[in-house]
Amino acid sequence: MGETGAIELSRLSKRYGSVLGVETLSLTVRTGEVFGFLGPNGAGKTTTLRCLAGLLTPTSGRVRVLGLDPVADHSRLAPELGYLPGELRFYPELTGDQTLDLLTALQHAPSPRRKELCSRLGLSDGDLRRPVLGYSRGMKQKLGLVQALQHDPRIVVLDEPTEGLDPLVQETFYALMAEAAEARHTVLLSSHVLPEVQRACGRVAIIREGRLVTVERVDALREARARRIRVSLAGDSTDGPRRLGRADRWNPRWQGDRAELLVPPSEVTETLRGLLALPVTDITVEEAGLDEAFLDLYRDHAPYRDHAPYGDRASEEPP
Repeated sequence: MGETGAIELSRLSKRYGSVLGVETLSLTVRTGEVFGFLGPNGAGKTTTLRCLAGLLTPTSGRVRVLGLDPVADHSRLAPELGYLPGELRFYPELTGDQTLDLLTALQHAPSPRRKELCSRLGLSDGDLRRPVLGYSRGMKQKLGLVQALQHDPRIVVLDEPTEGLDPLVQETFYALMAEAAEARHTVLLSSHVLPEVQRACGRVAIIREGRLVTVERVDALREARARRIRVSLAGDSTDGPRRLGRADRWNPRWQGDRAELLVPPSEVTETLRGLLALPVTDITVEEAGLDEAFLDLYRDHAPYRDHAPYGDRASEEPP
């Protein structure tokens, strides 16, 4: 596994009969980092998070959170673990306060941050006295975040945490994540919202079909992937897309006289030379965002099994 971390998965596999959830997934999340977990629906993210929270027993492999087995040591781990599921289900007849009281009892820990979190996330005393049945989707998500963080856990596992939150509350969420990292708490954040992961996380794992594709620093992932080149050409654009010579191999997208290309870093210099030989009126080059990096990896790379670790990448042993 390499270095010891707050969260450690070693060849984790989970199957539901003949259906694969995750397979031989190995991953280390370090103490004090906000770590992103990316993949489309059905990739195995929620299965992994439920194994971390002790809600599922792995078919095979090893899971450790703070050195504890989430299933066998659940009562010891519960006070140190905050978990926000992707599909929130509360007892509708309970009020917000009663819901938080119930979850506090299940966490076997006091809730010193409840009042602060409710205030920051915009849950008023009046809201908390109302049955959850009358809550909007956003209010339920706020309540879910409060229950995950109210006991000030050392490990926080979040599944789609900003779902249904308005932009102002999302800003509060990002602040809470930064504060968690500063306090040396560890956050595993699963999301399909790529800008969210790019803003909140330092490293990210990408999984596909239950297997690990890569683990990388967010900044390195972006830098290693395509650059976006935008170029405008002089002349009449009414006849449709223009020819860009060798740059046409990068499948430019045209809007009027302006084209956009995604070009690998090693090809940027050559591409610019070719473009500048054309009647260019404007040209820009910028780093692609995490969304382009994710799509590039997901489209072009099979989940890896036998690469040796290097840098911040993780590896899997072959089955």
